Amino acid sequence: MATGRKKVIILGDSGVGKTSLMNQYVNKKFSNQYKATIGADFLTKEVLVDDRLVTMQIWDTAGQERFQSLGVAFYRGADCCVLAYDVNNSRSFESLDQWRDEFLVQASPRDPDRFPFVLLGNKIDVEEGRRMITQKRAMSWCQSKGNVPYFETSAKEAINVEQAFQTIAKNALSQETDVDIDFPDTIQIPSGRQEQEPSCAC
Repeated sequence: MATGRKKVIILGDSGVGKTSLMNQYVNKKFSNQYKATIGADFLTKEVLVDDRLVTMQIWDTAGQERFQSLGVAFYRGADCCVLAYDVNNSRSFESLDQWRDEFLVQASPRDPDRFPFVLLGNKIDVEEGRRMITQKRAMSWCQSKGNVPYFETSAKEAINVEQAFQTIAKNALSQETDVDIDFPDTIQIPSGRQEQEPSCAC
């Protein structure tokens, strides 16, 4: 059984539940006490994806704008980016474009158009009357970004958290195919030059 390590970044405004989602998935725990993440933190979890054991390294970054400058160090090498918002907070939804663009700039993935994102609309456990972002609006955003997978979640009630992270793990694993295809080409270029040098010397 092959193993691999995959880096996943969770981005979104402060207070949308990024840390709670990560803790619910990894530790099956939820806390009602809100504590802002300072800088970044990560947890790891081993998951089985298509008969492969994958170690998920899940990074939870601070949502406050003053911490966005930490981006480069934490975003680089990510295999999947999770964008999270609060369905009861329209501003957190409107910030998604900014977070997505910020990630693409900081992480500089090889193929930005095909890099896997997953969208999580969190806090669906809150009473329906407080909801501000409809599922239809969220789905429309996902379609405009190349059919990004979308899950409505509740870290508090553990709704769709496991399912969402299973998709996140699969999407992170799919990045490996691109690396395997591109890697030999990178090696062949210098080796070709090395073969030509002796022939020139002769």
